[in-house]
Amino acid sequence: MIPLSFAQRRMWFLHRLEGPSATYNIPFVLRLDGALDTAALAAAVTDVAERHDSLRTLVVENADGTPEQRVLPPEEAALPFRVVDVNADDVDAALHEELVLGFDLETELPLRTTVFRLSPHEHVLAFVFHHIAADGSSMAPFLKDLVTAYTARHGRTAPQWVPLPVQYKDYTLWQRQLLGEDGDRESVAAPQIAYWRKELDEVPQPTQLPLDRPRPTIVGHRGGHVSFLLDSDLVSRLGKVAADRGATAPMVAQAALAVLLNKLGAGEDVTIGSPIAGRTDEALNDLVGFFVNTWVLRADLSKNPTFGDMVEQVRDKALAAYDNQDVPFERLVELLNLERSTSYPPLFQTMLAWQFVWPDIEMPGLEV
Repeated sequence: MIPLSFAQRRMWFLHRLEGPSATYNIPFVLRLDGALDTAALAAAVTDVAERHDSLRTLVVENADGTPEQRVLPPEEAALPFRVVDVNADDVDAALHEELVLGFDLETELPLRTTVFRLSPHEHVLAFVFHHIAADGSSMAPFLKDLVTAYTARHGRTAPQWVPLPVQYKDYTLWQRQLLGEDGDRESVAAPQIAYWRKELDEVPQPTQLPLDRPRPTIVGHRGGHVSFLLDSDLVSRLGKVAADRGATAPMVAQAALAVLLNKLGAGEDVTIGSPIAGRTDEALNDLVGFFVNTWVLRADLSKNPTFGDMVEQVRDKALAAYDNQDVPFERLVELLNLERSTSYPPLFQTMLAWQFVWPDIEMPGLEV
């Protein structure tokens, strides 16, 4: 038996509750100009799936209804790979149709690859992962291995790479050992649990903002997005504030968001969620898998702090969160025994995620 990680278990619960949906799809799309070797690409995707167990994993329930990971052997794991001819004017619609298609986690492997061929030398390559098998930090090792495999297959050889020291299933077993049984004061995670109990004790819920409509009885996934750019001067000044306070740009952004929420009426005790990589052992850095955790910034604005004070407060709390990041958010919610509501998520209703620019991707004969 290979248990689910705590994050996977939460994802599985939502999947069973809502059915297949696009809510937890992770799309990754590349524009390829040049002579694409589709046979080499298909072989490379298979190579990468053979290297990473998480991409060959189904979720099945055992006789007593407990979900487990079932890792398929490579010869049984046929990942979907399609080449679709499409006009340039229609590619956005075709992409949208592909990206919103859900996964049946019991019967479908968690990665689909579609090549949209606009012309012999123009392609759009779309990967769609289910979040139960990958996270944002998985894209770097996935792309690294994909490029290695494509380069080899394009040259009519097999990829040569150093075997991975661990797989995702090893992480799930280690995670349960780390956390121990409920109430185990000797577990490695016990002091981390104590930290979060104290930090989030009596956290106000939900965040009070002036709403233009009542909250739904059951929280849904409908929404919109607003795109905007920060000018280079503002970004430069943000970096200077961070440097002056021994902080990072994301910490300054978190402090600014906390101040904004306070000004909008959220009060002096503000919570903001942020993703944290969750790869606390360097052996995990090269894996594709669902490691990302969520930490909760609890910002205290009760003493009319200066913005510099807020940056330092966020910095200190972020560093403490890094030292206490092994406790899964899902487990934390259980341990805090919060009053739950179907109309809003627990602990925070605002999240800030900071993503860095991808490095250039080099594939033989292609501009990516």
